[in-house]
Amino acid sequence: MLDHFQAASYRVELIAGEKGLILPPYKGSTLRGGFGAAFRRIACARGNEDCKQCMLQASCPYAYIFETAPPPDSQALSKYESIPRPFVLEPPLEEKTWYRPGEQLLFGLVLVGRAIQYLPYFILAFKELGELGIGKGRNPYRLVRLMGVDPLNGIEEEIYSAETGKVYNRDLSVSGEMLRDAVQAMDFEAAILDFQTMTRIKFEDSFLRHLEFHMLLRSLLRRLSALAYFHHGNEWQVDFSELIKRAERVSKTADHTRWVDWERYSRRQDARMRLGGVVGQVTYRGDLAEFLPILKLGEIVHVGKACTFGMGKYRML
Repeated sequence: MLDHFQAASYRVELIAGEKGLILPPYKGSTLRGGFGAAFRRIACARGNEDCKQCMLQASCPYAYIFETAPPPDSQALSKYESIPRPFVLEPPLEEKTWYRPGEQLLFGLVLVGRAIQYLPYFILAFKELGELGIGKGRNPYRLVRLMGVDPLNGIEEEIYSAETGKVYNRDLSVSGEMLRDAVQAMDFEAAILDFQTMTRIKFEDSFLRHLEFHMLLRSLLRRLSALAYFHHGNEWQVDFSELIKRAERVSKTADHTRWVDWERYSRRQDARMRLGGVVGQVTYRGDLAEFLPILKLGEIVHVGKACTFGMGKYRML
């Protein structure tokens, strides 16, 4: 099921410009907000033309990353309401709001499947966004380095440096098969999941305040299967109903979570949006062995709604 799934993790290093940076406590929306516009400026050949009407849509990096559409002859998932974007921006967990001139700001980037080959476009977009400016006052920053990170063993390698201006072809991506092998030696009946950013999981048309294991698994399966289909060309042949039945036998034995609200401004909708989600730790107990690779992959690509903003980030403890 997961064998051909591929994800690559990176750490992006910025330096605040001469005016410093004024950012909100949660920086996911700020990082994501101008990023799409910056990506379009460096990748789109037709300006502001509607992607769906553009003759270059099939070969355009911007259209693929931000306006992913089902293949023309697709039947499976052809009516999928929200096709997940093949990237995640992971804002720093620190809540500081003022970065002095020259001060460093670090955040994460995750690319999934075919999007990995578009990494140079992401680097150019980060440089472009630095010139456009971010945060209050749209102050500039400078992209100084991008590191490739292997999340399984902590190995890091430099992919881009402003000093050389070069992008190095170094592959630290992980596959579902590698994740499966990594958790194979794990044999335990309880797992603590630490939800580090607001996690928005919907079940029966309502956002969940308390995350039962089978509800978490349903959300993970929806996200992962859609990422596999739209960004790997791989339709999972899995009996999801049976898998979920087994997940229902896993019990939640401790819940130390809280609900956190967050408000952001949407340029596309020209309105302020109030969002919120669960943060904190949950302990699950039961026969977890077959679910560990799925949980491990979810650590990398996040779970629930608004993952491109960095929401739905968790760690297994």
